[in-house]
Amino acid sequence: MTTDTPNSPLARTQVRELSAQDLNLFVPENATYIANDATEHLEDLVLQDNDDILLTTNQLLSDFGGVIFVGPPGTSKSWYASAIAVTLAKGKSELVRFVQFHPSYQYEDFVEGYIPDEENGGFVLTPKHLLQMCRVAVEHPNEMVFIVIDELSRVDPGRVFGEALTYIEKSKRGLKFRVASGTECSIPANLYILATMNPQDRGVDEVDAAFERRFAKIQMDPSRILLGQFLEESGMPADLRRRVEVFFMTINGRAAQTPAAAIGHTFFRGIGDEASLQALWDHQLRFLLKKAYVIDPHGYADAEKSWNQIVPSKSPSDSADTTTASPED
Repeated sequence: MTTDTPNSPLARTQVRELSAQDLNLFVPENATYIANDATEHLEDLVLQDNDDILLTTNQLLSDFGGVIFVGPPGTSKSWYASAIAVTLAKGKSELVRFVQFHPSYQYEDFVEGYIPDEENGGFVLTPKHLLQMCRVAVEHPNEMVFIVIDELSRVDPGRVFGEALTYIEKSKRGLKFRVASGTECSIPANLYILATMNPQDRGVDEVDAAFERRFAKIQMDPSRILLGQFLEESGMPADLRRRVEVFFMTINGRAAQTPAAAIGHTFFRGIGDEASLQALWDHQLRFLLKKAYVIDPHGYADAEKSWNQIVPSKSPSDSADTTTASPED
């Protein structure tokens, strides 16, 4: 095994080629699979064996085709999905694939599609993430193999998964089916999908019931405990930390009526003093809350008042804004 960049968090891996007949997957002979770069070093993602979310996810994977981590921004969804995959794959980078969905993502990006043939001209049919990782799973039958999908709700999953949508169901693993090109394949039982989803994304409505019933869900909420840990690790004084925690609980308590106003604990990671708190408000939180309360100016005013209990008289006054732009601008 060779790596392109030794310092890469998740090294790109060249693997041994097997024939389509060997793998029971009729894909081009020259296809290889490459593990995408993770956002952190693999050793930083390994969880303790007694981690509650790890244990819950592992149990759910025995009954479902995958698990979706659902929650507002900043609640460790992506980190946990990645960490659980790396932990259960025993840190083997070739067994984990990281993918981020976006509005222009298509079936041709995820299952199979034609790409330019630079040597011979024209186009060649090429297996993409799903078929590549099916191949990895066949090659490693005794290992847990993962596709980690960030921002699931940014696409219509039924369109992106295509025919494979039916066969990611646990009871249909191993059954042969044909994808759009006529390629015959199957989804191995040891291939698992972990995904993240913000319930406030517009695309959530596109995640149809047929897809959702094949996945379990784990709710990821803002955590006061994790917030306190982050603030303590950053060296924030106890009195200031208590004021931040009061604001955090107040805002997230109101989010029961305005879900888009929820603020996750990871926003406060690395925040240790009034200056960094003020920068967080000036450049992130106030914009998030203004958007959440776009039709409720009193709600935003209350949120700003709560913030001013942390760092009095330092927050920019939104009442001084003179813009007349519409909320969509």
